[in-house]
Amino acid sequence: MSTESLQHITVLLDEAVTALVQDPDGFYVDGTFGRGGHSSLVLNHLSGNGRLMAIDKDLEAIACANTRFADDSRFEIAHGSFSELQQFVTDRDMFGEVDGILLDLGVSSPQLDDPTRGFSFQNDGPLDMRMDTTTGESVAQWIMRASQEEIADVIYTYGEDKHGRRMAKAVVEARAEAPIETTGRLAKIISDANPSWEKGKHPATRAFQAFRIHINRELEDLEKCLDQSLESLKVGGRLVIISFHSLEDRIVKRFIRKHVKGDDHLPLNIPVTNDMLNQRLKAVGKMIKASATEVDENPRSRSAVMRIATKIA
Repeated sequence: MSTESLQHITVLLDEAVTALVQDPDGFYVDGTFGRGGHSSLVLNHLSGNGRLMAIDKDLEAIACANTRFADDSRFEIAHGSFSELQQFVTDRDMFGEVDGILLDLGVSSPQLDDPTRGFSFQNDGPLDMRMDTTTGESVAQWIMRASQEEIADVIYTYGEDKHGRRMAKAVVEARAEAPIETTGRLAKIISDANPSWEKGKHPATRAFQAFRIHINRELEDLEKCLDQSLESLKVGGRLVIISFHSLEDRIVKRFIRKHVKGDDHLPLNIPVTNDMLNQRLKAVGKMIKASATEVDENPRSRSAVMRIATKIA
């Protein structure tokens, strides 16, 4: 299936870019290029002196970027994970000088809708789920070697599904009969092992989310990126993050809250001034969710949560 035929609707587009770009002459990072929705609008907000570096794991996203913005000298794309943020900005002599970092977490619509990528159970296809198909192992490969306990832990931890043990047992029994190589077969195994189907939700949804997060190290990469973002930004720089499920948002919320509050361990019986707290961030407003109109036009935006912070020290 041609990726050109798969449409991606960018979530919280105007809100994110308005929050991000405070200086049209600045240097910005789009850590999750996808199909370039946010990047395109960021470039519209930049002057001729502004610059935008985008990052993506997906080679199809890289190809899209190289075609879409080939004639814009203010733009460049790097192949890799946003967990390598510090190295990417250091290579460009911009460490500590970045004006804004945007992360739109989760999976793009072309990835979900293309059955050859193996992210979705809606259309049968190879069981892959890697965002970067040039490295690592696919879900099919992992499932064949992982222990029953590991599979159960992944489903419970990243899918927050209480039936992880039953599902893992079913997977191990099924793979003993034949390798599990397609999304359709895995979805049926998981569904048959799920005793409590949620209304309006496919019974394999949580497990598929868990496998995707695990195989792509999504939460580990997010934590690494957040730590690196603090040092990569200049004072006054913005951090804008859109999350799509509670595990991501919890990490983002805790990170911002930690650096808004500052140090916990201070000397007792000594007056504390603000400069002693080592506060690094200031939260900008409250979390933002998609409007009712946006949700009607793009149901995938329903779970989106955007948080914004400014580096203050």
